Amino acid sequence: MQQAERDDLDFVPGQSIPHHALDHLVSLQGVSRYFGRRKGRKMVLRDVNLRVGAATATWIGGRNGAGKTTLLRIATGILAPDAGHVTIDGISPDQGWREFHRRVGFLSAGDRGLYARLSVRGHLEFCAAVAFVPRHIRKQVVDEALAKFGLAELAGRRAERLSQGQRQRLRLALTVVHGPKVLLLDEPHNSLDTEGLEMLGAAIGEVLARHGAVIWCSPPGESQPVEFDQKLLLVEGRLHSA
Repeated sequence: MQQAERDDLDFVPGQSIPHHALDHLVSLQGVSRYFGRRKGRKMVLRDVNLRVGAATATWIGGRNGAGKTTLLRIATGILAPDAGHVTIDGISPDQGWREFHRRVGFLSAGDRGLYARLSVRGHLEFCAAVAFVPRHIRKQVVDEALAKFGLAELAGRRAERLSQGQRQRLRLALTVVHGPKVLLLDEPHNSLDTEGLEMLGAAIGEVLARHGAVIWCSPPGESQPVEFDQKLLLVEGRLHSA
């Protein structure tokens, strides 16, 4: 077992990262990805190298279809690269799937991923369970997530009865309920008003304060409630300084 796994077997939401893991929380090395077959085969990512350190936030921009979502899905371990490899906190998805995913909070683009008839609290309780939050603190972390995103008064409401902005706040709460070390955000600005953006900024601030890392992907031109340590553009499958 790797040292990172040994030190974190008793990981609980909100804890600080061990000092030995502070160099690069996110590492993508030589990542390439194709879609399609034969003559229609297209390279979406070309030998991408990305390192994101602890207590840092990175913005990745690019036009629609540039490959931002593909890059994030590979970083989460959901999608395998055709070449290269990924580690989070020194762990790759194939080396320690459970420990890898305990460390990641992923917000996909759009407004999907909610069950219409499940309550706000029910969503958070389910997500906390599948994210391996210890049973004895699940209620605590769910209550904290409800308060963090202004959802406490909506805890018993079904998802189908939420506004678009409330749905996005719930999706963000699901992303952070387990206290991840790394936040991977795909167009999180979607449907959020000023208050919602402030809540998102505060949640990001908490992750950075405990030496976590954030990657935010969105089209250029959007306002963001966070100061980024590095800004990159994804152009023709490669990352460039913005």
